Parts: sequence; structure tokens; C-alpha cells
Amino acid sequence: MTYMHDSLTCRRCLYPASHPLGLTLDEEGICSGCRIHEEKDSLDWIARWRMLEELAAPYRVTTGKTWDCIVPVTGANDSYFIVHLVKERLGLNPLLVTYNKYFNTPLGIRNLANLRIRFNCDILVQNVNPVSVRKITRTTLRQFGSMYWPCLAGQTVFPVQTAVRYRIPLIVWGAHQGLEQVGMFSHEHEVEMTRRYRKDHDLMGHEADDLLSIFDTLNEDDIWQYRYPDDAELNDVGVRGIYLGNYVRWDPKAQHEQMVASHGYKGARFARTFDTYDHVDCYNFMDLHDHLKLLKHGYSKVTDHACREIRHGRLSREDALALVRRHEEQPLRHIDKFCEWLGVEQRSLHFIMDQHRNRNVWEQVKPGQWVRADRRESPEGDAEAAEHVLGFRAHAELNNGERDRYIIIGKGYPT
Repeated sequence: MTYMHDSLTCRRCLYPASHPLGLTLDEEGICSGCRIHEEKDSLDWIARWRMLEELAAPYRVTTGKTWDCIVPVTGANDSYFIVHLVKERLGLNPLLVTYNKYFNTPLGIRNLANLRIRFNCDILVQNVNPVSVRKITRTTLRQFGSMYWPCLAGQTVFPVQTAVRYRIPLIVWGAHQGLEQVGMFSHEHEVEMTRRYRKDHDLMGHEADDLLSIFDTLNEDDIWQYRYPDDAELNDVGVRGIYLGNYVRWDPKAQHEQMVASHGYKGARFARTFDTYDHVDCYNFMDLHDHLKLLKHGYSKVTDHACREIRHGRLSREDALALVRRHEEQPLRHIDKFCEWLGVEQRSLHFIMDQHRNRNVWEQVKPGQWVRADRRESPEGDAEAAEHVLGFRAHAELNNGERDRYIIIGKGYPT
């Protein structure tokens, strides 16, 4: 999302100063995220890889009776590349863990199955009671406009719970979102995963216990599986979560293309972004969840993808802006699935979403009709040509045939 006034937006990428993770603009109008990205072209990544090898060495189990580390995975995103680095380059034996978000696509199930088969890894899957997940989703959607809170909570807490349960101290994550997007840290800070960051940013300031209220239907039985282990448990095992992005020059597009070629990862085309590799495991992330992000913050995932490609030098600012305009307000394709799963009418869902619209971005012209209140630049780039040059490829359909409902639980298939 780009405002009329350059002072409110990075002059290099498209991020606004109001970015929810916190972003600063320097005297040249360049954002902190772009400045930290510059480190990728100046750091000695060979030396940083040696640092990672030294860090991982004490966690290697020589008896062969357990796993060396835990790696959180999904059927999308950077999971293949993370496991590739951990198992094939570091030589560690990881236990893969995944949280079942219940919004699964056939392609995501396929990718997850192919992941564990290709890399020959053990995997644990957490399936929280779907009745509780629905109840929590209703609460978080109503209270702070998030239908994805249980997914984010589960994906970030299940690996930590597993580390405590199996006494496996090391958890290996991919890249740190705050560093990659807004330059919250330097790569050289070697920041690690924390309870504080998870609550403040991943969970929008709300821990599981914060959801309990006399004004709601949630109870202890619904939320206990989303609790972060206490400090005594973490310290007893020595749990730490490291980010590979501090030691490897992180480039999601290049990494996905490497994994497509070497390990059979498959992407799919979306209406709301040009990136075909991220989030293919979920019907909602690049659909309803993305729409909510646009309503609340004035920009959506296509802006994240465009800023990333600008920083890697593959996209001009003008073409990036044209791509954002082309994709960000595309119609929702899977809202019927979500309404059926949650048990609500579409008009009720739209009413709830409207309560969370950012009035600095959206203006109501009549009941049920909203327009952008912010004045934005006119795109001067060529979106179609830019997509062709970027060369993101779709290797499979998201659906593998139209489906009316999510795949709640799927064992997967490798083809």
C-alpha cells in the first residue's frame, strides 16, 4: 500500500511507516527493513555458516537413540529448505513437528507427505480438538479480527512443547519475520525465538489465557494446548530456538526454486499475489486471512512479496506497485468453505470483519460499501511484464479438483 505522501512510505520498497511490526524511516526516506537487508550483500556468509556449524555441534546425539533437534514444518513456505539445511548440510537428525490448521489443501497435504518421504524424517502432528479450534476462532475473529490466531499460536507453541516433552533442547526455525520485513534486528544480533516476540507480534499481544473471560464461551479445556511452557521447564531442558536466516543469506524465491528442482516441492497460482510458492497448504492464508490483513493494516501479502523482490533486485518499485494494485483486492474464492466450517452466514462474517476495518484506510460510502480513504500513487509499472520476468511457476492446482470443504486430516500422497 502506497500513500500519496512519500514521507509515510519507504522510498525504496512499498512498506508504510505504520507497519504493524514497527518500522522506521531514515533521513533519506529508506526504511529499516531495507537497510538491514543491505547486510545480505556485505556479511561473510561462509564465516556465518561456520558459526552455525559450531553452534549445532554440541546438540548432535552420538548414541543414535533420539533426535538432534526439532524442526517446525508445514506443507508450504520454507520448510523444505530448512530441512535440507538441517539434515543434508548440517548432518543433524531432526524430528519434524507440524500443527494441523484444519484449512488444508490437497497440495499442502501432498507437499508435507513428500517432505517427510524425500528427507526420510520422523514427524509429529498436533491435532487439537476441532470443536475447541472453532470456538477459539470465533472468539479471536470477534475480539481482534483474526481468524488465524489458533494457527499462529499452534505453529509457534507445539515445537516448544515438544522440545520440553522429549527433552530436545534445539529448535531450528527459518527466517525471523521481524528482521526480514522491518529490520527489527541485525543478522549479527543472532536473535533467537522468545516467548515475548511470539506474544507481541505472532499472537497480536494475546496469550491463550488472555482469551478466557466470563463474557465468552471458552474454558480451560479449549485453550490449554496453546500455552507456552513456563520458564522452569524451558530452563530445565535448556530449550533455545535459533533462526537459520541469521547464518544463511535468506532468499525465499531462490530457495523454493532449488527445492522444486531437487526435492519435488510444488507451488500453485493465487489470485491475491504473484508468488506461487508460499502458503499453498492453506485455503485461507492467501484468501480470507489476507483480506483481513488488508482491512486492518491497509496492505496485504502481495505487498510483503513485492517488497522482498524489490530488495533482492528482481523488481522495480514501479512494477511492484503495479503488481500490488493488480492483486491486493481480488475477490475471495474460498469464503464459503470457511463459513461452512465455522457455522456462520457470510453476511455475519462480513459484519464482523467490518468492525475491524482501519478507518484511516477505508471510508464507508453507504451500508456494506467501502472505498479506500487514503490517496495513493497511480501505478506506472507493467504488472504483466513484471510477472513474466520474475518467473514464478505453478506446478499443481491448489485444489486438485474443486472441493467444498477443507481436508481436516490427510495422510498425504507423494505424487
